[in-house]
Amino acid sequence: MVKKIFIVIGILLVGFIVLAYLSFWSQPQTPKNSLLINKNGFDSISYATKKWVTVAASSQYDGNNIKHLMQGEHYRKTWEAPVKAKIVYLDTLFGGMTFIEEGGGKQTKSLELKAPNGIVYTLRSINKNPEALIPQYAKLIGIENLIIDGISAQHPYGALPAAYLAEKLHVLHTHPKLIYLPKQYWLNERNEEFGNKLYFLEYESEGKKNWTSITNVEEIIDTKDLIELKYKKRNLIHIDEAALVRARLLDLYIGDWDRHAKQWGWAMQKRGDSLIGIPIAADRDNAFFTLDGILPTLLSNKTIEPKLRPFEEEIDYLPGLLYDFDSYFLKDTPEETFLREAKFLQQNLTDDVIENALRTWPKPIYDLDAKTIEKKLKKRRDDLMDYAIKFKTILNDKPRPTEPLIGLEDIDIPRQYFQCFSCILD
Repeated sequence: MVKKIFIVIGILLVGFIVLAYLSFWSQPQTPKNSLLINKNGFDSISYATKKWVTVAASSQYDGNNIKHLMQGEHYRKTWEAPVKAKIVYLDTLFGGMTFIEEGGGKQTKSLELKAPNGIVYTLRSINKNPEALIPQYAKLIGIENLIIDGISAQHPYGALPAAYLAEKLHVLHTHPKLIYLPKQYWLNERNEEFGNKLYFLEYESEGKKNWTSITNVEEIIDTKDLIELKYKKRNLIHIDEAALVRARLLDLYIGDWDRHAKQWGWAMQKRGDSLIGIPIAADRDNAFFTLDGILPTLLSNKTIEPKLRPFEEEIDYLPGLLYDFDSYFLKDTPEETFLREAKFLQQNLTDDVIENALRTWPKPIYDLDAKTIEKKLKKRRDDLMDYAIKFKTILNDKPRPTEPLIGLEDIDIPRQYFQCFSCILD
């Protein structure tokens, strides 16, 4: 009897492995990104006579039923859906842009640009390249497609409703706009890498020129510069803790699980002799992140990968959504602040606001995803007070950081100040 059980288990295990590899190998032979729809009449000459183009973000995530079973449905149809995007030429945009540098994280390619008025913008690619995230062992055993295909769990246009919600909640954000960048003379040797692709055009979350709605802003800096400035000027540098609590509650609300220190800018507002850092939420790649399918469900188990939380009607594991970033900046913030900000979100996230946020999507995207996400947003809104209390309770129990925050490994401050922002005093 025991032998038969082991045989059955062995057969099931072999079958599981076979199905997994079949799902890895199920992909288009020639996947394309930023795929033009009805491209007749579009060439290097005629682009300049047109203002809009219809584009599908990617055909890379198509697959058969086995892939859908093992690796999930995710937002595959959304990535393939045609959207209308404005055509942009950088030599005329805002009076002509100046190149600053190439950038981006481990998945996203970007161009940093400066307008004639000194405001800095970023072009962030809609399509992602997770090659840098693939470990060598995954390539050796042929499962790299599992990581590449994981991008299909990201909503390619999640940043648009996220920005609308942020605006209604008075949370500073980067105002992303969907655009198409054709190959053009301005790009020069960067044409192959950056031309003929979909992007979000948005404000850069650091720069000398203020683009925010906040007055008396001296500059916009990143988190590393904020902490080093705090170490240099001590009691003259503070942050708006209530604004950060509000922004972090918005993160939880929209299921944006990837919110480390490098994904924030700070508008440094002059108040008397002091500078107050007001947080700017950037990089909304993981808003409305979804997970289904056998393999992603196993991998996202809270005991395996606690931070990989899917966007559902309820937050299934709140500790996974909190970072050392939260302990560093908000551990000493009173519970009353969390409750007040949660109440503000509940009062301002009306049904109309939620529904209008989703209408920022192009119609094909709205038709695919709006109803499902709308239902989840309304349920999560109703539970925000509970999440705020749990957020503060978890922070109370969470130890202070002892290492630099993620992304700030090269920060130049003494080790004793790794624990908290408010610890840096005269």
